Amino acid sequence: MTGSVALYIYIALVGLLLASFFNVVGLRVPVGESIIRPRSHCPACGRTLSAGELIPVVSYVVQRGRCKGCGGRISPLYPAMELATAALFTAAPMWVGWSGRLVVAWTLISLFAIIVVSDLRYMLIPDRVLLVFVGLFLVERLVIPFLPWADMLLGAAVGFSLLWLIAVLSKGGMGGGDVKLFAVLGFVLGWKMVLLAFFLATLYGTVIGLVGMALGRVRRGKPMPFAPAIALGALTAFFFGEAIVRAYISLMV
Repeated sequence: MTGSVALYIYIALVGLLLASFFNVVGLRVPVGESIIRPRSHCPACGRTLSAGELIPVVSYVVQRGRCKGCGGRISPLYPAMELATAALFTAAPMWVGWSGRLVVAWTLISLFAIIVVSDLRYMLIPDRVLLVFVGLFLVERLVIPFLPWADMLLGAAVGFSLLWLIAVLSKGGMGGGDVKLFAVLGFVLGWKMVLLAFFLATLYGTVIGLVGMALGRVRRGKPMPFAPAIALGALTAFFFGEAIVRAYISLMV
């Protein structure tokens, strides 16, 4: 029992550390900056951050969300994404078990940790990030046969075609990054689950939009980042899709 707790604590710590790096990727890649240089710095005063200021979540709490140098406000997006990523990394083995599929789950979570930050900050899902993760998923599929090839290829085609059609009909209401992202998700989820992911993403997006409008954060007719809703929908489909489909069928019979 003690060993299991220690393992999950280790996974959570790894998730926190990776999420800190994913924040950097999500903030720098869309604007063409290197993810290596310069070192992490305060966006307000430009001061290079010390090692003690880069501890995930802890540094934010200790510094009360302020830069030690200039007192500028640190975005709560950083610790929020670190905590969310760590929580998902830790929960993943509970949901899919200790199997090869767990590697795919962690890779999918990592993808969303990057693109959610990017979309929230710049309203952009970088092609370079998607290409890297397509390569990772392809390698994983060669080692871990988590889906039949036909299902994956059809899923990619369905995911791309569905979002592309919506983008055309809505005359730009759906971004190109979202279209490409759903092609990647179709490759990972298969055609059935990518359809469920789209339905859930639309549902989540509607709820997020309504809450945002109620709080005055979202204006009617103004574009809003769709990546957080896509992440919620795709992860729900990946982890719980089969159970959702079975429950739906049982209600219909």
